[in-house]
Amino acid sequence: MTIKGRIHSFESFGTLDGPGIRFVVFMQGCPLRCLYCHNRDMWDSKGGKEYTASEVIDEMKKYINYIKFSNGGITVTGGEPLMQAEFVSEVFKLAKEMNVHTAIDTSGFADIDKLGSLLKSTDLVLLDIKHVDEEKHKKIAGVENDKIKKFATFVSDQGIPIWIRYVLVPGLTDDENDLIKTREFIQELKTVQNIEVLPYHSMGVYKWEKLGRKYQLEGTKEPSSLDIKKAKEILKI
Repeated sequence: MTIKGRIHSFESFGTLDGPGIRFVVFMQGCPLRCLYCHNRDMWDSKGGKEYTASEVIDEMKKYINYIKFSNGGITVTGGEPLMQAEFVSEVFKLAKEMNVHTAIDTSGFADIDKLGSLLKSTDLVLLDIKHVDEEKHKKIAGVENDKIKKFATFVSDQGIPIWIRYVLVPGLTDDENDLIKTREFIQELKTVQNIEVLPYHSMGVYKWEKLGRKYQLEGTKEPSSLDIKKAKEILKI
């Protein structure tokens, strides 16, 4: 039986989700409930449109010259792509047959015993660390972070390069002690190549409003340039 995945949308010329020009696949469905989520419309696992892996690759092929010229690749994000790990694995296998670089943008919230096949075809993991503290992570994302820490360690042990992404939210993720603990956790990982501090923004609020949902961080200001600089200095390894 042909595996199908539920996809929200595609982006043809992504430049922020891995090296080079990326063909970005936004998967539908997410188990996290992040307070600052800017893709609120991707939470519903029954939304989006069904595609086969071959159909995704056919979409990517339209831009293959740009991808190859820039040493880019395909990035699968979401939502949470690990919810559809078997499907993403099929997409990546086809991409690797074309010698295309593969990347997953993920929260890491998944059972690692179900990811072996996928990670064998994964060249890069973009790992979004929400918070290192378990209780604060639960407050922000609605789930604990034990699975995420295990995933990060597992990926590192597999020798797969990791790029860390950390969203800096005033009052939630900018505490200096928490940043130091985050750095200590990152230092335990052997394959981290890059750490990116992403300043909080409210550009996705309209999606919450469109869905009739209350945005709980209303009034939260974006971090200052000094706040961002300080966080980068602390997290630097």
